[in-house]
Amino acid sequence: MKHLIIMRHAKAEKDAASGEDFDRRLSNRGREEATSVATAMKAYGLKPDFALVSAAARTRDTFAQVEGVFGAINALVSKDLYHAGADAMRRAIEKHENDGDCLLLVGHNPGVQALVADYLFEGAAGADIIEKVRGGYPTATASVFEVDAAGRAIYDGIYLAK
Repeated sequence: MKHLIIMRHAKAEKDAASGEDFDRRLSNRGREEATSVATAMKAYGLKPDFALVSAAARTRDTFAQVEGVFGAINALVSKDLYHAGADAMRRAIEKHENDGDCLLLVGHNPGVQALVADYLFEGAAGADIIEKVRGGYPTATASVFEVDAAGRAIYDGIYLAK
């Protein structure tokens, strides 16, 4: 893996018809957010070739919007990533690190935010970006890391919905 993209799902509807959090779909705003962030990443030259996606409706919808920009991406959709913590997401990334040059993870807060903060700290990112991430990680935010030969994730940028 040369690049790692960690993305929080886009803005979801407040309630699902089923009443279950797992079933909440993206709102219109969320679809626009996800497309905007994917378009920015594509303009930067990124192209995910493998994705780990939580099985929740809003993360699957976010991933669908990303695929709408990039085209088909091989993916593993997993219920284990639904509200997974940073450690569980890290283990999933490590398990699939050889499945592509650019791996995308689409998940949920607070785990996504904690994982990004961990990678920023480990990669010696600037204190300003670490504090910004610790202060909040809005919907549809994607953090990009370049993975060096030693397997360290080095901060390469952050994309926010317009």
